[in-house]
Amino acid sequence: MSSRFLRISLALGALCGVSLAAEARAFRVCADPNNLPFSDAKGAGFENKIAQVVATDLGADLSYFWFAQRRGFVRNTLNANVCDVVIGIPAEMHMLRTTKPYYRSGYVFVQREDHPLITSFDDPNLKHLKIGVQLIGNDGVNTPPAHELADRGIITNVRGYMVYGDYEQAAPLKDIIEALTKGDIDVAIVWGPQAAWFASQQQTPLRVTPVADSRGNLPMSFNIAMGVRKQDAQLASELEAAMNRRRAEIDAILAAYHVPRFPIPTEKAEATP
Repeated sequence: MSSRFLRISLALGALCGVSLAAEARAFRVCADPNNLPFSDAKGAGFENKIAQVVATDLGADLSYFWFAQRRGFVRNTLNANVCDVVIGIPAEMHMLRTTKPYYRSGYVFVQREDHPLITSFDDPNLKHLKIGVQLIGNDGVNTPPAHELADRGIITNVRGYMVYGDYEQAAPLKDIIEALTKGDIDVAIVWGPQAAWFASQQQTPLRVTPVADSRGNLPMSFNIAMGVRKQDAQLASELEAAMNRRRAEIDAILAAYHVPRFPIPTEKAEATP
């Protein structure tokens, strides 16, 4: 081969390399920009960290489409084809295809360490303590702890905190835990990953205790998976393989954020937190 053709071949090869680099795989994540400890626009949430681990494993460039996690989140993100993966979603959420769960968590009681331990909704102290619970709305669709308290007639001493928090503030989910440290409430019943993270940030020592499954039909713990569009079976398989390869790193991230984790049963959770 002449030097001229060699130079042409090398130049073409370089151009191909540039083209391939420009077409690197995209890993487009749907996420909330103000939802710590799960995600935020600065990448400080544990789902941000897990997304980066999976993107690196897949050799993909991580990017985000930001949208507040409210009703319509899936419709306006994943199903609008502006992103491809939700990092944390209840397993078997029927509007999506979900991966196998990569952790299981649940609701917890949060108390000051110097207060008597509560582990059950049947604890008689709950009838007179000021209780903080998360509420979703005024249409009867509320969190399992709110229903459990109501079923026991524990209503007048319950204070509700919207599950989305005050979105005008940074880290809006922290309000219920801060109310506990201020003495506005005596015990909070909160989704575990949120509760444990914000409890760890308080100067007042707080105790986090898992809520045992209730006597009713509503479970208190749930499997959490990644979610993709129904038709994206191949992507779901690739995500599962990446999570298996990076299991130790993902576990370390969950531990660093104090996420309460329970054994994953063989059957996936049917309800949503």
